[in-house]
Amino acid sequence: MVLNSQELILRPFVESDADDLYEYLCRPEVVRYEPYGVQTRRQCHEWAAQRARQDCFWAVCQKDGGKLIGNLYFQRQEPFEWNTWELGYVFNSAYWGRGYATQAARCLLRHAFEQLDAHRVVAQCNPENTASWRLLERLGMRREGHFLQNASFDSDAQGNPIWLDTFLYAILDTEWGEPTRHQAP
Repeated sequence: MVLNSQELILRPFVESDADDLYEYLCRPEVVRYEPYGVQTRRQCHEWAAQRARQDCFWAVCQKDGGKLIGNLYFQRQEPFEWNTWELGYVFNSAYWGRGYATQAARCLLRHAFEQLDAHRVVAQCNPENTASWRLLERLGMRREGHFLQNASFDSDAQGNPIWLDTFLYAILDTEWGEPTRHQAP
């Protein structure tokens, strides 16, 4: 399946996306808040092949030229009968500040609520990642929680977990399409 927005195409990954994927996953500023570090070219070739076999990753490409500039993660959560989906995103820093992440995520949310009959979409981000939670608020999502020290992706020199906080955002099907009115508490 392919989704279109004004300037972007959202499509499944293909193995040939590896070089464009590497172009942004090799950048420390891009993966700063991700549960993985900077990726090598070889790792990105493996990831592109793996993502080409999964339906939870969407390649975000510019309509003009088809360049892969980022990706969205969109996965149905258990229990499935609750019809809740989780949204995530990572974009090439060379394309930050142009509204592409907002445009892509809004396109995917429209698909979720209008085609997949989603009831609820959730997203999480590090409270220090201001750009991320501002994006979620632009999408009309509301901050539902601030979880203290609930995630760890790294350890200190003694092997102890380095704990991180998480903001939880969500939007319901009944809220989709309403004017953005949600503000952080």
